[in-house]
Amino acid sequence: MSEALSSAVDFFVRGGFFMVLLLLLSVGAGAVIILRALALRERLIIPPELEMALERLQPGDSLRGVSEIAANSGSPLGRIISVCIGHLNWSRQENVEAVQVRARHEVVGMEGGLAVLEVATGVAPLLGLLGTLSGLVSIFANLGGGGGTGDPVAVARGISEALNTTIVGLAVAAPSLVAHNYFQRKIETMSVSMEGLVADLLAKCYPERR
Repeated sequence: MSEALSSAVDFFVRGGFFMVLLLLLSVGAGAVIILRALALRERLIIPPELEMALERLQPGDSLRGVSEIAANSGSPLGRIISVCIGHLNWSRQENVEAVQVRARHEVVGMEGGLAVLEVATGVAPLLGLLGTLSGLVSIFANLGGGGGTGDPVAVARGISEALNTTIVGLAVAAPSLVAHNYFQRKIETMSVSMEGLVADLLAKCYPERR
């Protein structure tokens, strides 16, 4: 066990400065993935009790119950519904615009931190490549300084160690890309669901007059 740990530490230590940057980037990306996974649970964004209350609501019914549930939920949907109910004295078009502004703020909040994953996806492979090229330059510079001769085994080992940063860079970028796309798709899906619920509420609050 201690030998495996020692090998792992040696693997990262030999990566040099760029390996430190990659480790910091991996910690940041990992933290964002965990925090977004916890924050973007559907029941926190679209509380089931609020969704059921909106579906049961009929035109002309009192909005007090829905308003209380929305205010107490502390969810993005709840805050959007609160804006909608709070502006019922406005015209439908004005209310829709107020709801859209609030919805954009909520979507931006839901996307918080995803920029870190986007940066990690693009930057991590480049840092890995820079680390590898830096290591190769050092290896060949030492060979040139030694009169052009060198132990082939030592050279092969040096090249292998130089590739460590490329491996780590790709290892950081791959899960960051998957997580970014997953969260982005999940936010889009929940946004569409919230849009449908709010549109239904507006239709019940502003029935068409014929």
